[in-house]
Amino acid sequence: MIVRATRRDLLRYGSLSALAAALPAPAIAQAWPAKPIKIVCTYPAGGLTDIFARAYGEYVAEKTGQPVIVENKAGAAGAIGAEIVKQSPADGYTLMFTNSTTMVQNKALFKKLPYDPDKDYALVAWFNTGHLPTMVNKDIPVKNVAEFAAWAQGKKVSLATYGIGSFAHIVTETLNRHCGLKMEAVHYRGESAMWQDVASGAVQGATGSYASGSAVLQAGSVKPIAVPTMVRMKKLPDVATFYEQGLTEKAFQIRGWVGCAAPAGTPPEVVQKLSALMVEAGKTERVQKINDTFAIDEGARDAAYFRQVLDQEGPVSIEVLKTLGIEPQ
Repeated sequence: MIVRATRRDLLRYGSLSALAAALPAPAIAQAWPAKPIKIVCTYPAGGLTDIFARAYGEYVAEKTGQPVIVENKAGAAGAIGAEIVKQSPADGYTLMFTNSTTMVQNKALFKKLPYDPDKDYALVAWFNTGHLPTMVNKDIPVKNVAEFAAWAQGKKVSLATYGIGSFAHIVTETLNRHCGLKMEAVHYRGESAMWQDVASGAVQGATGSYASGSAVLQAGSVKPIAVPTMVRMKKLPDVATFYEQGLTEKAFQIRGWVGCAAPAGTPPEVVQKLSALMVEAGKTERVQKINDTFAIDEGARDAAYFRQVLDQEGPVSIEVLKTLGIEPQ
């Protein structure tokens, strides 16, 4: 049954917004959306998290008829934006676009967080951010991981990463353990300078996004030797996965992702509607073009799939991070 506001109700509560807050969840869900929706992006403008927030937000706006406003609240590995969303009303009008660092890795990288990734949010949708290939300088005479490991034995070798505790850091240390190497992980702030140093030979290799490394790859300055997860990249079909090359550690199967969530307590019916809209958006031409640019082979997945990723892959990430000897901040 639809609950309708009477004149007396409006006078009592002062506004439709206040009335909505007083209505039971089913009534709120039926009326949603009745005003603009805000997306808090926990990372700066221009990155993939921000690009997804705006592309998917635009589709939600188109389908609901309500404006969708994206606000970038970056800092503290996503914690600043995550805290803002945690404290927002659970009414379906505030969403968060963030990534695996905010929702998973931060649990191992910080002693205390101003939010609880496991309790403070209702999951909405999951977005794959694509493979993160491992590539080495063109002058190194290797074609795969085994040849690279043999070449690196007894040499001073450095692999670049885009941050402490990042997937690139995990790859470097897991390769060291698997191959009996002592390669140094050199940490950069972002990928641009990292790939330039691989191309120049300042460092011997790196792991990172296809989009960020595509310029030096197309210039022939670097070459890929492996890709993570269990499935090969469509953009690099001839490059075998780590698993195919005999490196079966779960660390090489971890996926990078962006996630959309709402404050805990958001009506399930609203979450379901938002989740369905995100999945629909992932099939649009605009999002498919973005995915092609970033070598992402699939569109958005629903809230249930997001939960599955957190439950199955999250503990693996935490376990691997703890073996790196990183002192939580």
